[in-house]
Amino acid sequence: MLYHLLYPLRVDFNAFNVFRYITFRTLCAGLTALVLTLALGPLFIRLMSRYQLGQQVRDDGPQSHLKKQGTPTMGGILILASVLISTLLWADLTNPYIWIVLGVMVAFGFIGWLDDFRKISLANSKGLSERSKMLLQTLFALAAIWLLFGHHGLSTRLYLPFFRQLTPELYWLYGVLAWFVIVGTSNSVNLTDGLDGLAIGPVITTAATFGIFAYLAGNAKLATYLFIPYIKDAGELAILCSSIVCAGMGFLWFNTYPAQVFMGDVGALALGAALGTVALITKNELVLALVGGIFVLEACSVIAQRVSYKTRKKRVLKMAPIHHHFELSGWAEPQVTVRFWIISVVLAMLGLATLKLR
Repeated sequence: MLYHLLYPLRVDFNAFNVFRYITFRTLCAGLTALVLTLALGPLFIRLMSRYQLGQQVRDDGPQSHLKKQGTPTMGGILILASVLISTLLWADLTNPYIWIVLGVMVAFGFIGWLDDFRKISLANSKGLSERSKMLLQTLFALAAIWLLFGHHGLSTRLYLPFFRQLTPELYWLYGVLAWFVIVGTSNSVNLTDGLDGLAIGPVITTAATFGIFAYLAGNAKLATYLFIPYIKDAGELAILCSSIVCAGMGFLWFNTYPAQVFMGDVGALALGAALGTVALITKNELVLALVGGIFVLEACSVIAQRVSYKTRKKRVLKMAPIHHHFELSGWAEPQVTVRFWIISVVLAMLGLATLKLR
């Protein structure tokens, strides 16, 4: 909005020419999201506490988590609101990718809100059934995939990070991969959201990494130099990614141990789906599995636990997801969180290194 209001004034005031630069607007969007989250956080927490919209803790989870019962939840609303406002203020609103990613984020946030609201209203930790949640996620993901590849004509080639010339054409199979990326990332972030500050840390590092990828992919010269696919208009997504990074930092102020508010499904599902969609647009689907390795690890731990128990009646972990396994192994909650953050930062660095290994 500000871009459209202020950039035309460059004709009379040369200083407004700065609004043409994505880097400037990316920084401004991030600062806006950070300030909004920090400013609105205390009010949000008070409102959630006043109306008793608190976390419903699993009875079969770690016993140390029972004290978290009633802690305000649905903090994802705060994150999403900050991301939406800052992105709409600073992004070029004629860019279709901005609207598609925001649409996916809001749609998956709605699914998460339904899940969280059901948990609170029924006073249990079950929420929506897995079938209902998957159906809604699939419908919204397919709509985004059609817009990206059917309407806007994004390539259905798969770009492999370590092989410059190897770009197989997947045709309709790419739709299956795209669905898996969006829905899989959404649910993986949700599974990671089990300890104070645990999920938002890797979300921040992943969003920051893909903000860089988006900027590079949207710049023809840099994309050519780095041998990555040039995606016209993708650079504007750096603004949205910056908003996620800084809104996440602001949220972490209140979500760090001991948490004053939890993200809830409304935040986890939405942010995961948004990151998956950005990965598809920038053609970094496989790199997402590396940069978001913490999410992959959490999801695989749940799958392994379920498969092992159903086939052998034995568990491979003390409790899934794997962060609970480490808790029950004697790690304090902040230890698990910070160590997972460190791993996430290292994975982000490795993801960025793939830019030069092509």
